[in-house]
Amino acid sequence: MPPERLVELAIAAEQLGYGTAWLPDHLLPPGEFGSTYGGVYEPLVTIGYLAARTTRIRFGTSVLVLPLRSPYAVAKQAATLHRLSGERLVLGVGLGWVEAEFAAVGAVFEERGRRTDESLGIIRDLFEGRDRGGVFEPAPRAPLPVMVGGTTGPALRRAARYGDEWQGLGLDGAGFAAAVSRLRSYGDRPVRVGTRLDWSAGDPGPVVAMAHELAEAGAETLAVSFGEESGALDRMTRFHALFTAG
Repeated sequence: MPPERLVELAIAAEQLGYGTAWLPDHLLPPGEFGSTYGGVYEPLVTIGYLAARTTRIRFGTSVLVLPLRSPYAVAKQAATLHRLSGERLVLGVGLGWVEAEFAAVGAVFEERGRRTDESLGIIRDLFEGRDRGGVFEPAPRAPLPVMVGGTTGPALRRAARYGDEWQGLGLDGAGFAAAVSRLRSYGDRPVRVGTRLDWSAGDPGPVVAMAHELAEAGAETLAVSFGEESGALDRMTRFHALFTAG
């Protein structure tokens, strides 16, 4: 996708009233970028580019594959982006699911859960001013939300322990409510809850209906993937009009 097209979509989302634009992440997937592995641009760098061309909309990663990276570098990048964008970043993280990608970059797939937990602990310490053996700057002046994605038991426990937000995937209203109940059972930290939908083709009616079902089930945020770039702007505009019309 040409960079200016990314800007066009971000500006359109901002003008329509969307709250956050989410970018996917893969470093070295075993197949071509596209419907499975997302866009080719590195998300944190891309967010810096898009934030400079917008004023209100927030940006997030859904999700950054945290165990493939140094948590210190991620924290530094995220805090810098948060400051430069006017406090508009949500750092969304997950474990990753492509074993071949881990092998390609020399990371151990079976250790990704432990590494993610350790990394989140380091990132939270840095964001909240706890000593990690050196000076961390730019320290967030306003909260920099950490979003944890995933619907498994470990993912929900991780969100309850480390997250400010949680994002599910592939859930209907009942499934969402059950996942939230399970998440809440793991702790009493305030965690904002939401989920992600997909509308890439066909009749928008079922997706809009599901969005309302999820909102009624308690979803505080709803992210929608609009599929291929060629029709994304039209789908984004139509979905917003249909959803807000009730």
